[in-house]
Amino acid sequence: MRKRATLLVAGSALLGATDAGRANDFAEIARGRYLTQAGNCQGCHTPPGEEPFAGSRALETPFGVIYTPNITFDMQTGLGRWTKDDFWRAMHEGKAKDGSQLYPAFPYPHFTKMPREDVDAIYDYLTTLDPVRKKKPENELPFPLSWRFTVAGWNMTFFEPGVFQPDPEKSPEWNRGAYLVEGPGHCSGCHTEKNLLGADKKSKHLAGGRLENWSAPDIRGGRHGGLETWSQEEIVEFLRTGRNAHSAAFSIMSEVISYSTQHMAETDLKSIATYLKDLEGEERARPETPDDAVMKAGAAIYSDNCSACHVSDGSGVPRFFPPLAGSNKVNNPDATTVIRVLLEGARAVPTKAHPSPLTMPAFGWKLDDDGLAAVATYVRSSWGNSGGAVEADEVRDLRAVLAEGPP
Repeated sequence: MRKRATLLVAGSALLGATDAGRANDFAEIARGRYLTQAGNCQGCHTPPGEEPFAGSRALETPFGVIYTPNITFDMQTGLGRWTKDDFWRAMHEGKAKDGSQLYPAFPYPHFTKMPREDVDAIYDYLTTLDPVRKKKPENELPFPLSWRFTVAGWNMTFFEPGVFQPDPEKSPEWNRGAYLVEGPGHCSGCHTEKNLLGADKKSKHLAGGRLENWSAPDIRGGRHGGLETWSQEEIVEFLRTGRNAHSAAFSIMSEVISYSTQHMAETDLKSIATYLKDLEGEERARPETPDDAVMKAGAAIYSDNCSACHVSDGSGVPRFFPPLAGSNKVNNPDATTVIRVLLEGARAVPTKAHPSPLTMPAFGWKLDDDGLAAVATYVRSSWGNSGGAVEADEVRDLRAVLAEGPP
């Protein structure tokens, strides 16, 4: 009887250990899934309407088109033969399994800030996805950029490997936000201006940049920053719902909201807001006053085509039709996004909080280049805005580029 009891106790202990191991494995996979969302891995590794994480999405760069790899664990076309060490080296050093150099379109300069345990958790999560057999197209890069070893020189100049180190003089919340923004979130990938070699201009950190014929706005939240008038609560609301009293997410940012930030914990979103609100910008000189005739023409076009939604004074209908007065997109020195939205229209991202998307119609079919330039100039120069004038040549050039279509 005593022997049987001993066996029962031992069996229970073994069962408990097994259950605990499974619970730990599940927790690790869940954490990996969360970090995969925080890094918006699905956005880059999934062409619209195709298999998630199976790659082949075309990334337009100033140097040519780079196609993202398959990161499912397919044995032939994905990561099926990769070890955790291989994956860590890719994330931390920017090198593939065979030791070849990855292009920095893959944001390893940001992912290098992630500690090993976070990278391992992402690996564990990716192994649970259904493998997809899908070989990516060859990159479309000119010689000598088609030779991967040329990236070694870029790394020597611009890449600083190393895990994120908290600032002891800042709060835990600030440090968590800094880690998420600068590490897995890789926000400067879009929101920082690049030099001629495609590296971030450190002096312009998060002050706005251009990507795939869109201009991303300044997202610094301190004095003179693009989000200076946004409260921490409004930053959180935007990241969680895709809208707030100031703006609505569309285009590339809509994918960030859809795949990433709407799924993140409220505490992490607050940490991101805390960090952004601590970043100050530089005061920008007001541009020259636009030509009076252009402003009058723009005002007439705005009254006929835009005021019904955005209201005559540009105040809009918050959380439905974004205000134009004070908009960081409208005030961006780079008018690309304003011009593109006028040409093509825009669709606000549907989210769990706001499942019904709102759409702005396109006006490229209706207005010529001079008319679009006039209304863009009017919007960027009215109601206290200081975006500056837009020339018809800017509209004409972007219209031609967009007419060529995606690669």
